[in-house]
Amino acid sequence: MDSSTAPLTWSRPISPWLVPVLLLALGVFVILFDGLGLESGLSNHLFDAYQRHAARSLPSGGSVPANPPVKVLELPSFDEDRLVDVTRMLSGQGVQLIVFTAPVAFGPSPQSLSAHLPPGNDAARAALAALPEPGHDLGEAIAATKAVLPVVLGQPGREPHVKAHFVYRGTRDPFGHTPRFAAASAPAGVLESSAAGLAAANLEPDNDGVVRRVPIAFRLGDGLIPGMAAEAARLIAGKAGITVVSDERDPLSFLSGIGIASLEVPQGQAPTAEDGRAWLRYARDADARLIDPNALGVLPLKDAVVVVGLEGRQVQTPLGPASTAGVIAESIENLLANSVLVRPSWARVAEALFLAAIGAAMIFLLGFGLGWSAVLVLLSVALAGLVSWYLYIARGVLIDWATPAAFLGVSFVAAVLLWLYDLQLTYAKLRAAFSNSLPRASLEKIARNPGLLKPQGERRPVTYLVCGVHMAPVAAPLEQNVLNRLIDQALAYGGTLDRVGADGFAVFWNAPLEDEDHARHACDAANGMAAVAAEIAQHEKQIGLEISVGIASGEVIAGGGNDFIHGRTGYGIQGEAPLLAERIRSLTHRYGAPLLATDGTRKLAERGAAFLEVDTIASAGGNTTLYALMGNSGVLVSPKFRALTVFHDHLFQAIRRQNWRLARELIAQCRRLSGANQALYELHLARIAYYERNPPGAEWDGAFRPILE
Repeated sequence: MDSSTAPLTWSRPISPWLVPVLLLALGVFVILFDGLGLESGLSNHLFDAYQRHAARSLPSGGSVPANPPVKVLELPSFDEDRLVDVTRMLSGQGVQLIVFTAPVAFGPSPQSLSAHLPPGNDAARAALAALPEPGHDLGEAIAATKAVLPVVLGQPGREPHVKAHFVYRGTRDPFGHTPRFAAASAPAGVLESSAAGLAAANLEPDNDGVVRRVPIAFRLGDGLIPGMAAEAARLIAGKAGITVVSDERDPLSFLSGIGIASLEVPQGQAPTAEDGRAWLRYARDADARLIDPNALGVLPLKDAVVVVGLEGRQVQTPLGPASTAGVIAESIENLLANSVLVRPSWARVAEALFLAAIGAAMIFLLGFGLGWSAVLVLLSVALAGLVSWYLYIARGVLIDWATPAAFLGVSFVAAVLLWLYDLQLTYAKLRAAFSNSLPRASLEKIARNPGLLKPQGERRPVTYLVCGVHMAPVAAPLEQNVLNRLIDQALAYGGTLDRVGADGFAVFWNAPLEDEDHARHACDAANGMAAVAAEIAQHEKQIGLEISVGIASGEVIAGGGNDFIHGRTGYGIQGEAPLLAERIRSLTHRYGAPLLATDGTRKLAERGAAFLEVDTIASAGGNTTLYALMGNSGVLVSPKFRALTVFHDHLFQAIRRQNWRLARELIAQCRRLSGANQALYELHLARIAYYERNPPGAEWDGAFRPILE
């Protein structure tokens, strides 16, 4: 690595990005595989909120003419006599399909009553034997209409004889993921033979007890039994079988094996999850389906689908508690109108990729500070939320942005905490290494980006300031207070403290941090030092405080040793500028000007500081023109200063042309101007007298060498 650009590094106890990366990786795993049920828990709550804020409306009579209206009739009990009356009444009103959602409660059979008769009651036994078995009348009523009877899965009982058969489109069996049961209880034989269809009445809630999806099929041993909604859709369509489409064409099916992609319904293909469960889109005005049992003979129910259930049987739904019959009615209505919600198979992969991409960009931007990273996280989460909401409203598509947002937020907080910890650790090391030679703002910048500090050295232009402090012997605390107040002026303008002694200090700008206005900032600091010195001299007259400042700008080698890791650094600069600044500082008393700067500094800072030419001296790199620093930009625009500047320009032009008579006349005029430096003019009058006795010659370069020798 080039030593001029080698970044500053040190060992850290832990990378500030390790924990956020691990959290993001955990988030990707949770999204893809629903670790600990976190993804399903967050996404289900999100989708429930969508349903509550944008529940569908019940279809009106003419909205989908091909679909029959779905009604719900809830009865206090499912005894045979009541069901016989209800079934015959509904059949007489011309309903298209009756769906019973609970087993029929029969009374004792004549045979069981006969067995309990005491001996000798042969006549009673004969009368009982002549009575029909339970369910006979209901079976006749059901046979006169089209009805679906329930099968209770998971409850041992009579084995069902399923009316529907399943077929699938594809080359492989897609039913491997459907819910599996080992036992079932079917209705009585007389009812089963009379019914048009048999279906499982089980509702499969999620882990939190909320029914969001309904299976279209269940596995029972080696066979299949349809769900209530799928069986009702088959009978309404007048088909003998239930057709599903496998997801073998889904490129992501290799992750979990072949499953179900959709169910054929009258309105097309109703999408399902791989286990055959369809997401229900609940209606907000579900009570409008309810039929008043006392109004059965009055309400128009021709061609309707009537779901008959027991009062008091309720389950939780995204919209709140609902009856079992109401949920089954929802599922039938969803399948008939193909209004089910869609959770695409690619959704989890897309959500995981979103989390990984935004998380990587977040960590990258943290290298530039918290602001951009925070903006990225907030905007990306907001955009994801808007896209998810739009897809739900417009397409009924369920995209989870809550889980990626949660892991992004946790990762960002962890990254910020570790970033702040690392920043404080770096700042503490910088404070120890530079011994307060840098202002706090500079230390914070380097702490955020240690690469700004290149201890191995680099060439760069700097402005170097040397300040000499002259005062009578005073108590050490007062002396230190004077130095601290003067040094604070340099640090306030971004200077780097190079050295400190009892008789003064040195500061430089544009290293280690970039400072495009380094010359102007050095001049501002010098003006500030002069103001502080004047204030101290006024209040502490006994110390006789005076300062002398030399400022020079030029290219140097900035850097130092490799001791930063051990808590100290030799960072500094080497070049002509520090030597020149010290030299001209020592000349300030000669010109009666406490603040002197070179021509190089003046050229860089002339728009923000007031300079007045005072002399030309010989230096190692050639002649150097010296300027007295007279103040800031406010002095620069002063008419009195501008007039003095004009006279000085003419004065030094006359001296360089060796026009001694004109030079004397100009000095005489300058001495009468406000702000005139009498010591400076006395110096130049003495030099003019010397030159008149000892002409410098035609090749003279303007430097007064005899004085310097």
